[in-house]
Amino acid sequence: MSTSTSGTVEKFSYDNNIVRLFANATILWGAVGMLVGLLVALQMIFPVLNMNLEYTSFGRIRPLHTNAVIFAFVGNGIFAGVYYSLQRLLKTRMWSDLLSRINFWGWQLIIVSAAITLPLGYTTSKEYAELEWPIDIAIALIWVVFGWNLFATILKRRERHLYVAIWFYIATFVTVAVLHIVNSFELPVSMFKSYSWYAGVQDALVQWWYGHNAVAFFLTTPYLGLMYYFIPKAANRPVFSYRLSIIHFWALIFLYIWAGPHHLLYTALPDWAQSLGVVFSVMLIAPSWGGMINGLLTLRGAWDKVRDSVVLKFMVVAVTAYGMSTFEGPMLSLKSVNAIAHFTDWIIAHVHVGALGWNGFLTFGMLYYLFPKLYRTQIFSTKLANFHFWIGTLGILFYAIPLYWAGFTQSQMWNDFDSNGFLEYPNFLYTVTNILPMYAYRAIGGSLYYIGVIVMVYNLIMTARVGSFQKEEAAEAPALAKANPGLAPGEHWHRWIERRPVQMLVWALVMILIGGIIEMVPTFLVKSNVPTIATVKPYTPLELQGRDIYIKEGCNACHTQMVRPFRSETERYGEYSKAGEFVYDHPFLWGSKRTGPDLAREGSSKLRKPNSWHFEHMYDPRSVSDGSIMPAYPWLLEKELDTSTTAAKINAMITLGVPYEEGYAAIANRDLVKQANEIADEMRAQLEEEGFEVSADREIIALIAYLQRLGTDIEKTNETAEKQ
Repeated sequence: MSTSTSGTVEKFSYDNNIVRLFANATILWGAVGMLVGLLVALQMIFPVLNMNLEYTSFGRIRPLHTNAVIFAFVGNGIFAGVYYSLQRLLKTRMWSDLLSRINFWGWQLIIVSAAITLPLGYTTSKEYAELEWPIDIAIALIWVVFGWNLFATILKRRERHLYVAIWFYIATFVTVAVLHIVNSFELPVSMFKSYSWYAGVQDALVQWWYGHNAVAFFLTTPYLGLMYYFIPKAANRPVFSYRLSIIHFWALIFLYIWAGPHHLLYTALPDWAQSLGVVFSVMLIAPSWGGMINGLLTLRGAWDKVRDSVVLKFMVVAVTAYGMSTFEGPMLSLKSVNAIAHFTDWIIAHVHVGALGWNGFLTFGMLYYLFPKLYRTQIFSTKLANFHFWIGTLGILFYAIPLYWAGFTQSQMWNDFDSNGFLEYPNFLYTVTNILPMYAYRAIGGSLYYIGVIVMVYNLIMTARVGSFQKEEAAEAPALAKANPGLAPGEHWHRWIERRPVQMLVWALVMILIGGIIEMVPTFLVKSNVPTIATVKPYTPLELQGRDIYIKEGCNACHTQMVRPFRSETERYGEYSKAGEFVYDHPFLWGSKRTGPDLAREGSSKLRKPNSWHFEHMYDPRSVSDGSIMPAYPWLLEKELDTSTTAAKINAMITLGVPYEEGYAAIANRDLVKQANEIADEMRAQLEEEGFEVSADREIIALIAYLQRLGTDIEKTNETAEKQ
């Protein structure tokens, strides 16, 4: 890299302690988060492992697993890699040791808060954004601290040009800030409860604009920056192509932000928004594979080093997994393929090829690189590191391949019709029990992968013990002299941008805002995108409380509420879903995975079950559905419904535009008690004969009220149309 210096050599030191702190946190939270993931996988085979406890049930700990792996494991890995590489690329210490430590301890506090609140049921229900509003604020503040330190360090650098890795760090900071703030607009109801500011279709669009781009700008762009630093360093070779890096960077950040709607194909989202998501998702393959090619071809002529270096082995597989995931993503965005894969375990396999292969293996490779550097020694055991590599690779294969098989099986069984034109498998449970062997193989794969992690933990601990940690690493470099900001003869035009980090941030911000604005503004402002339905009314107070219990228990992790316009789905569930059905849903609950049947029409005349069935089903699912893998929820029969929050919830909904009558909050509990008594009285005689005690003031009653409401509004619309 060319520099412009004053000739005066300055001595300074790199802060290795902050790198060690984040690296240790990466290891700790990775082990914890993946262990929870293994428990979640085993719960899918052995429901008894839910333990009939609310704090360990699948719906509560599944978001704990995803948040721990994404924000604790990967998040700390990002900070470790950035703090190590940034200092060396800029030839300067981080601008503020204090901000570095606030970043570290603040992030760990956020992780601990998530680990406490999610099992307690405090969740917004939004994928990758489940944490409640106080934690959202803390995330924003700590992210600003990180960005402040990042940019202040860049501005005091001793290298004039910004290396490619730093471009990705800049884009990560600005885009994650925008995504988090926009998606986290919510109205607090209490200290640990809020409602999304958006409703229905708009909420779904904002969430998956965030959700897809959280993958893009938290799980991808910072790791691409780490790839561009650690692969050349480990191989001692320059990046294959500077020009390809430029195309990769700008095309990726511009195109990625448009692709979110491909998560909502065949839903109630307007068709034009779905089409935009498809078009830009398909285009994404070009810059994504450009990055993969740039990473792998950096190793051209150095494959002997790959053979001998465990660091490079992990990174080659990581970049390969990145290439596979970024080919599969655009393919899954094609409507014909999406119709097969969506809501199935194919998506889980796709996600974990990226998570286990790309993020996991690149992190492992980075840790194996960092620890010998930080402790001034060799890795304790190369044999153990190679064992980790091979058992981890085997674990990925055992994890992903069975889930691809399960996804195809699910889709085929859901769509099969017999010779008479009836559904071949009308009972959804058939499709669940048929893929249990695949779930078992998935758990085996996860176990193999986790064994590798434990081996790595031991290996890195022993490396630290035999080495000597260098807290302050002495360095020296010429001071950066003031220079003409113009280009020298023969310099590439992009150098002009690299010399202006603030302008680069602004341009990156502009690039990522274009797609979001074009997709969201019409959806919010043009009423024809969400046509209203006259029979759709606000939830009753009891139903609203029941909906919040549904969210608290994480039911949306396994049950969708979106009937797509396919014959197989309308035959199984009833009328396909319309945008106007969800105008009072804060947040939306369309879901993204069907481990259980869709519930959008659960209360309709076609699917409606007796209240007593729901009561017994929640108490012990296998008593009414033999072979079910659903957790039991006996605490719902015991816990008293907290009606002290009803007025605040109604007032919050009124603030959000839900048309309750003025002053209704004050009398809402009167209607709640009346409806609860009606439901309890209707099933009391039958259930008490079976030994159950039925009380109208229990949480189960509110949940039943909500489930029995689903689908009834659209049914009234059809009845009205038939009469006319």
